[in-house]
Amino acid sequence: MDKLKNTASSHYLIGMMSGTSCDAIDVALIHADTYKLIHFLEHPMPHEIRETILRLSASGLDEINTMGNLDRALGKAFSEAVLSLLKTHNIPAQHILAIGNHGQTIRHQPQAPVGENPFSLQIGCAATMTEQTGITVVSDFRRRDIAAGGQGAPLVPFAHQQLFHDIDKPIAILNIGGIANITMLNQDGSIQGFDTGPGNMLMDALMLSLSDGRYAYDKHGALGASGKVCESLLQQLMHHPFITATPPKSTGREVFGEDMLEPILAWDGLSDADRMATTTAFTVQSIVAQIPYLHHLPTSWLVCGGGAQNTHLIQSLREALAPASVVCTDDFGIPSAAIEAISFAMLAKQTLLGQSNTLCEVTGAHHTVCGGQITPGNNWSQIISWIQEQQTLNR
Repeated sequence: MDKLKNTASSHYLIGMMSGTSCDAIDVALIHADTYKLIHFLEHPMPHEIRETILRLSASGLDEINTMGNLDRALGKAFSEAVLSLLKTHNIPAQHILAIGNHGQTIRHQPQAPVGENPFSLQIGCAATMTEQTGITVVSDFRRRDIAAGGQGAPLVPFAHQQLFHDIDKPIAILNIGGIANITMLNQDGSIQGFDTGPGNMLMDALMLSLSDGRYAYDKHGALGASGKVCESLLQQLMHHPFITATPPKSTGREVFGEDMLEPILAWDGLSDADRMATTTAFTVQSIVAQIPYLHHLPTSWLVCGGGAQNTHLIQSLREALAPASVVCTDDFGIPSAAIEAISFAMLAKQTLLGQSNTLCEVTGAHHTVCGGQITPGNNWSQIISWIQEQQTLNR
């Protein structure tokens, strides 16, 4: 049974993430005690579901029937991704304690207008997942933090703190998904974390537009590398108010979605390569612009997320962040594509134990909270026994 031979008494967790790019469902199987990654799968997001997500995420479109149907469809797609991983590696579902699923964000409004309530909405029906897999599902991680006055994001710094605790500080973990975010681990043990602005989101949207939908992203950054940065356009993009906003801060497709493409596509005299080069530079410079908010200068930047596969983006970051080193988390034994999925498996464990899994100094909440909602599966009695074991060990 692959890497799980003779481990019937061990416990495992599955973590899942489908980010703002909506391009794949990431599934990570980890050991519940050591957080060691056992298996990782990038399951394609069904095209028709991705199209619906993007439509529903657009400002001004709030259609309850569409959301209800998409919630169930995503629950089925997430279940298929889990079952695919288990089948591929011949792992019985009984070996899995729980699935920690971030869900698909369709609206993130942590700073609501006066008179309205902040909220963040992730969908992907947990009940459907439990029904189809039989496994307990932990979901909806953001709401409790928002109820406590936080932004509900970013959540992964909690896991970054544990995954990279033994690396010489100060270091910054730079997650480049659809949105980019920084986790800063300082020498004195303090931690910072916040979104920086666009990660892959604008680059991917631009490539879709330039290729009339044929290509979903700039593979290895080849198009961007062949162009020249338009400094005047870059400066206009850098005047976006989020870039200079003081942390805590988080953002999403509402801010850096399709509307941000308009000035890039409308700028006169640019080739497609120049537009991509400038958009890539915007991601890089929006990250660099956050350095004044860090308590210390990182000696190293550890990059994870889909952006780690963009060779041109990584080289541009190395030039912009020198003399600090820029490396991918793969160099430390953790695949860059798997970090977020691993993180939500870790957060799910904390939820099951009733322990905090947020950092109020990151999200801006009044205090740390235990976020996440539990949908018990067929293995709930097993989880109760495991919780009792953990409580005994920690006495």
